[in-house]
Amino acid sequence: MSEQRERQRERRGSAKSIVPRPSTEGLLQAWVRFFPSREQPKPDTPSILDFFIRFLSSRMRFKRNGSYTLNRKSKTKPNGKKPPAEEKKQYVEPEFTKIRVVDFDLKELVVLPREIDLNEWLASNTTTFFNLINLQYSTISEFCTGETCQAMTACSTIYYWYDERGKKTKCTAPQYVDFVMSLCQKLVTDEEIFPTKYGKEFPNSFESLVKKICRYLFHVLAHLYWAHFKETVALDLHGHLNTLYAHFIVFVREFNLIDPKETCIMDDLSEILCSPVPAPAPSAPAPAPSPSSQNHVTER
Repeated sequence: MSEQRERQRERRGSAKSIVPRPSTEGLLQAWVRFFPSREQPKPDTPSILDFFIRFLSSRMRFKRNGSYTLNRKSKTKPNGKKPPAEEKKQYVEPEFTKIRVVDFDLKELVVLPREIDLNEWLASNTTTFFNLINLQYSTISEFCTGETCQAMTACSTIYYWYDERGKKTKCTAPQYVDFVMSLCQKLVTDEEIFPTKYGKEFPNSFESLVKKICRYLFHVLAHLYWAHFKETVALDLHGHLNTLYAHFIVFVREFNLIDPKETCIMDDLSEILCSPVPAPAPSAPAPAPSPSSQNHVTER
């Protein structure tokens, strides 16, 4: 057990987070290729009177004293969440979900091996997921700006950042991700929390800190799918994102690291990606080749 623990700690201690920055020119060229200009159909033009009536009815509010006042249309619900978008979720379409890097059962990768300490296993996997998700986000970071992502959104949810004092702050998506990655980097490199030297024990709060890291990393993954999946497809990296997301979800489910209420906004994608890839149906035996088809190449 001690030898396994030492080897595990040596691997974690030598791991470094190296995040290469993609080429701006290459990303922009991919962006232009993926988003050709399209002409939007023009709606039927209403009459000036119809427009004026609709405008007033949407902008006026009736007061108790019988008077009317102009009321600004709210873009958010009273609970601070945006209403669900009408657009179709591209990332759950079969043509994209079928693209994976691996096609075997990921549960085999997350089950706790024999003679490995649970905390060592959690530390090793958490550090790995932090590095991989950080790297995945870096591929589209130039598209995630304060102008394009004015809030950290995923589906119909807006994530707020809470500092060490518990102060709630609404920030842009790149600011939120920067807070997440800085916090995770600080925790996984802290010898008192993620020990890598012999004789050091994990703190009593270790599991709760791992859950905190995983919850924040899930927010980043959810934002990547919701706001930047088109860019990911343009870069031909959706297979990597799908595999990373499925591996992460299977891991946190195995050890109950995230409340299901937190991940339910992505349940549709999780159920698709976390299911084993179906094996191809057996094909009928091929007929004997004729002399004229001897040079025909069949792809399988």
